[in-house]
Amino acid sequence: STTMNSNKVILISVDGMRPDGFLACNNPYIEKMMESAYYTLDGHTVLPSVTLPCHMSLFHSVTPQRHGITTNLYSPMVRPINGLFEQLKNAKKTCAMYYGWEPLRDVARPESLRFAEFIHSYSEEYSDTSLTDRALERIRVSKPDFVFLYMVETDEKGGHDNGWMTEEYLRRVSIAVDNIKRVVEECGDEYSVVITADHGGHDRHHGLEIPEDMTIPMFYIGKQFEAGKRFPGGSILDIAPTIAKLMGADPADEWEGTSVI
Repeated sequence: STTMNSNKVILISVDGMRPDGFLACNNPYIEKMMESAYYTLDGHTVLPSVTLPCHMSLFHSVTPQRHGITTNLYSPMVRPINGLFEQLKNAKKTCAMYYGWEPLRDVARPESLRFAEFIHSYSEEYSDTSLTDRALERIRVSKPDFVFLYMVETDEKGGHDNGWMTEEYLRRVSIAVDNIKRVVEECGDEYSVVITADHGGHDRHHGLEIPEDMTIPMFYIGKQFEAGKRFPGGSILDIAPTIAKLMGADPADEWEGTSVI
């Protein structure tokens, strides 16, 4: 892992982005994304396929049955596990987080973050774009080692307000893809970029053990990954171990996922 020590990483989570929704939004950057990434369009998330449990699993590489958060209400873990932020902090890495849904603050323990900013998704029409602006400004000024950018409009204003796969949902997915493009084009030489969804959705809901809710796309962009190669399956639990390995940090002993590199 010594050759990877200097890697900086940006992790982008697009809430509720179904793989078929990603393809159907017809953003011109989609093709470029798949050409430049090691990716899957049939990855799987955890059950319940709900935002906070899924993100706790993303950052702690264990299922909700292990970390104990099974709804969008946080509770301290009975058997605490270090997540990605804590392992990176232990490795002396600087971490930043930009997010549009306040309960996500609990994916990082106190003292793990150097920079953070929250913009409520209903405080402005395009909060995800504002958060992307702020993250890019911070990267220009401070070059944090790890940046987590979370976009929620796809889920809230797209899926829940209008329904998954509706015109407005697909429009919000396309806006998220525009923001991903900005990040990759500006930072891709210096940072590896990992893009995922936390869950999918159906009608105006999610949380069930059905393909529409459980299937997620994942994209790994950077020199350590084989560009343009689609791999089968893959789990949301694999993201934290992959990022830790890229950055030369140790995975926590309890983590269950495996690095894709």
